[in-house]
Amino acid sequence: MTARRILLVDADAFFVAVARQVDPEGAGKAPLLIVGGRPGSRGVVCSASYECRAYGVRSAMPIQRALKLCPEATCVPVPRQACSARSRDIQAVLARFAPVVQASSIDEWYCDLGGTEALYGHEPLDVTAHRIRDAVFEATGLRVSIGGATSRLVAKMAVEVAKPKPGTGASGVHCVPPGTERAFLARFRLSDIPGVGPRFAERLARMGLVTVPDAQAWPEEALVQRLGERGGQWLARRVRGEDESVVSSRDRQKQVSRESTYGRNLEDDETIQRELLRLAVRVSADLRRQALRARTVTVKLRTPDFVTRTAQRSLTRFVDSERAVSRVASELLGQLRAGRGGPVRLLGIALSHFDDEDVPLPPALAQLGLFQDPKAAAAPEAVPDEAREQALTRALDRIRGRFGSDAILPARLLDRAPDTGPRVEE
Repeated sequence: MTARRILLVDADAFFVAVARQVDPEGAGKAPLLIVGGRPGSRGVVCSASYECRAYGVRSAMPIQRALKLCPEATCVPVPRQACSARSRDIQAVLARFAPVVQASSIDEWYCDLGGTEALYGHEPLDVTAHRIRDAVFEATGLRVSIGGATSRLVAKMAVEVAKPKPGTGASGVHCVPPGTERAFLARFRLSDIPGVGPRFAERLARMGLVTVPDAQAWPEEALVQRLGERGGQWLARRVRGEDESVVSSRDRQKQVSRESTYGRNLEDDETIQRELLRLAVRVSADLRRQALRARTVTVKLRTPDFVTRTAQRSLTRFVDSERAVSRVASELLGQLRAGRGGPVRLLGIALSHFDDEDVPLPPALAQLGLFQDPKAAAAPEAVPDEAREQALTRALDRIRGRFGSDAILPARLLDRAPDTGPRVEE
């Protein structure tokens, strides 16, 4: 059986590189560069140059803290449109080499080169990977790192070795030959393996398992005995480099979301509810523009001490209207703030589990329909408002499409808005 030929292509310091392309005279000449917001803003670091990382600056770190660690750094906002355009450009290059390309994120792509051996003269996979890397740079001016292996898991681990970080001497490409996956993974800690989160890593550490070789030394039966059948088998296969997941060319969006970080904390309930409604209007419009409906609503809240909490609800039917989304989101916000009032620095709403996923709702997660009488049966006729709701939503979309997104809004959003300071919206 022919071994699979899978690559993971990772754009190096993608947001930093694009910011330098967009502003060559500013960001382009700053070796110490932070992308994510202006100095004095309440944003977080999206990406930082390798030189900044040497000072301890990391992604998701508050801008103010990052500047304390690296006060000489230049801070710039994320060039979102340019990043989206460069991402599409890179994927277009990859599609010239691989029959199947799957975007994992805006700066990561899996490529399956299965069946292309003769096309590339049976050359080694790392030779093809170097040619792909050169082609991406020639077309976009951006550097990528490439990990290659027989599985997605090992390719993802290999790309970390491939990245040409200062002092590593890495070339930008690292391919793991078939049959050497176990030996390759032996250099990592268990916490480096995708899917091994902090809590699981702590549990493994209490068992004396910290590095991959620690787990490789245990028989699968022993891992199953300590971690249960599912967890034990999963870990045993991971540390051997076994991963049968396929690369699919179908790009499936997992969620549609909107969130805002506020320049001034939201202090009172009325302001918080108003901002939640504004987000509900926007995220539901985003959902409908993609011809999607969602079954799960998640609300995210962050307080000034950077503690982040979320609440989620899954419905028995799919929704796409701002009224439906805001109603559920308001209930979830109430849960998050019950007994925990105080100011808010970030609010967000995410919609997921779309109606094109063909995944049944587990009975244990089933919730009552949004407009349904709790005593009524879960039947379509028990939701008399649904047809009227859809008609109203489509009418709103037509009006906004003709006269602008702010042409018609909920009455609460027409009142004079409180001063929230600069608002950073994702």
